[in-house]
Amino acid sequence: MWIADLRIVLTDRVIPRGAVRVEDGCIVEVIEVPSFGNRPGALTLIPGIVDLHGDMIEKEVEPRPDCSFPLEVAVSNLDSRLAASGVTTAFAGVSFAEGKRGLRSEETARAMVEAVAGMRSHARTDLRVHARFEITNARAEPVLRDLLARRMVDMVSLTDHTPGQGQYRDVEQYVAYSARAHGHAPEEAEARARARMAVPPAWEVARSVTELARAQGLPIASHDDDTPAKVALMRDLGATISEFPVTLEAARAARDAGMTTLMGAPNALRGRSMTGNITAAAVLDAGLLDALAADYHQGAMLPAAIGWVREGRLPLHAAIALLTANPARAAGLGDRGVIAPGRRADLVLLDVSEAPGAPPPRVRAVWRDGRMIHSDGWTGMVDAVAEAA
Repeated sequence: MWIADLRIVLTDRVIPRGAVRVEDGCIVEVIEVPSFGNRPGALTLIPGIVDLHGDMIEKEVEPRPDCSFPLEVAVSNLDSRLAASGVTTAFAGVSFAEGKRGLRSEETARAMVEAVAGMRSHARTDLRVHARFEITNARAEPVLRDLLARRMVDMVSLTDHTPGQGQYRDVEQYVAYSARAHGHAPEEAEARARARMAVPPAWEVARSVTELARAQGLPIASHDDDTPAKVALMRDLGATISEFPVTLEAARAARDAGMTTLMGAPNALRGRSMTGNITAAAVLDAGLLDALAADYHQGAMLPAAIGWVREGRLPLHAAIALLTANPARAAGLGDRGVIAPGRRADLVLLDVSEAPGAPPPRVRAVWRDGRMIHSDGWTGMVDAVAEAA
């Protein structure tokens, strides 16, 4: 199969007009052709997006309070949304922490992980599990150890949402957010915050979990690092990825420790943090950003990266690397994330302009292992894609 007459985004540059040949699920040839009359390819081809942190599965399971969907339906719908957003490899975040409406209980989390594992063989995307272990929830240890032993987990992160540190360093801000997000009265929100602050971290459990994950070669991430000391602690526990650092000092410490620094695409797209912490743009401008993740909305990834191109912050190839090559490398997935011979044919066909004020990028088609997993029915597909003779 040839995909031809395209701009092709490589890791270090953009081919103005070229073609890619795919055989048996792999890229076997990338060629550049003259752009006669300086006419570039009509569409743009990028590698499939690798999302290391997406929390959307919980919203698919319970789209409204006390309205739960069957797990298989929820996971299937998320899989379709990911593919339509250009994501070909997705680490679905599953939280092991007591939370709102019971979604984050240990047994519900176990059921979600098992549902994802059960659908892997026929999912559109390469759907993986990102187990988010809340370090104040020691009860989750046996469940997590069981799922790790059964090889159902692909990534582990250590999270701590205790008010007074991390993402919620400002306790009053946490109380206001809790009241707004969960409908609590201010007094109830404050009481809940104080109760959470009284629960000590279970560092011995965190070390036990990360040792098992490391033995399996899984990537380990820290979450919401706020100080260099926290970064050092997480690095000692085996973390190689710093998710959503909330200060520039923490981001610099992560870079100095050789960790991949990852920020949320919604933060990048909106230009601000949901909880008033450091912006993704500030981390980028400081030269400390390595990757973007979906966080709570997969549809933010491409518009965020292209938005930075339109603002002149990054060239196109560097912006796309934040979604593809860099997160793939951080996860140890050396077979994807770039368009090059020998790599998996995980590809996304985009209709995109870099001009300020242009419409958001549109995903025309997506391939995983050379198999089309999404198409918007674009009428030019026959001209762009041809079977090899």
